[in-house]
Amino acid sequence: MSDVLEACKNILVSCMGLSPDETVLVVTDTEKEDIGRAIAQAASGLGADAVMMIMRPRRVNGEEPPPSVAAAMTASGVVLCPTSKSLTHTQARAAAARAGARIATMPGITEDMLYAGAMTADYTAVSQLTLRVKEILDKARCARIEYRGRVLTLGLEGRTAVASTGRFLKPGESGNLPSGEAYIAPVEGTAEGILYVDGSVAGLGRVKAPMEVVVSEGRAQEFRDLEWDGTCPAEGGESGFAGELGRLLNTPEARNVAELGIGTNDRARLTGVILEDEKIHGTVHVAFGDNSTFGGKVKAGMHVDFIMLKPDLYLDDDPVIKAGRFV
Repeated sequence: MSDVLEACKNILVSCMGLSPDETVLVVTDTEKEDIGRAIAQAASGLGADAVMMIMRPRRVNGEEPPPSVAAAMTASGVVLCPTSKSLTHTQARAAAARAGARIATMPGITEDMLYAGAMTADYTAVSQLTLRVKEILDKARCARIEYRGRVLTLGLEGRTAVASTGRFLKPGESGNLPSGEAYIAPVEGTAEGILYVDGSVAGLGRVKAPMEVVVSEGRAQEFRDLEWDGTCPAEGGESGFAGELGRLLNTPEARNVAELGIGTNDRARLTGVILEDEKIHGTVHVAFGDNSTFGGKVKAGMHVDFIMLKPDLYLDDDPVIKAGRFV
């Protein structure tokens, strides 16, 4: 337990810039309560006034917390959210950031992640790369993902990217911990093509065989399980995700192409937990559902990410990533 507490103290000081006179709100659920208590205890040990709120697990990533939790988030200076489902793309998180809270969302966090993998990165270097990728995304009018014979194009003109650097030191700054990604909301209705997925899917874990998503007019139209071809990291077999995704993403809003993201953390590992998977250096992810909290126009009440491990990414026809490596 001492290692966990020390890791939590390091996160609070290094990533959140916690001062002893601040109030820290820890929002957790019954599945991540132990980690929530460790963060609250660490904050108290640093002299802060720590408050913890425990809710039932949300059904899907992006589902809003109870109104009482949302209100407490807005009234707090520092907020950490170790939860089983993501609060990152919720109106509650966005409202708290607008009110000046510094917020770290930690969906699916495990004890191991507190002191291994992505959390051990040099966050000064991660921040520098993430801000550079954001700058490139901000200037781009369109993106093209090419991967194993599939091509997906997305319009980006007029949209502004978000840099999740892992250091939230100023009022209103927020993002994941562990962190390391830049992401942007594609223009609704512009995405066309086929997405090839061989990493993981938020809420479902690592894929055992690749899958593809057919996209037209900015929405997912079909999910297809493919036969294992020896390329995926897992042991093989059918992923079984297509049917479940068809049922989960069952409205036009839920099938909206919501996000294009790029991982920038060189210590992140493929774990099956999207919190770390989408941060892997040189990976690309596309999410479906809600993008209303980071520049988009669609409210869906859910947000589901799909990870590609070694794709090619072009912005305005210029290569940014080739085979999972930054150019």
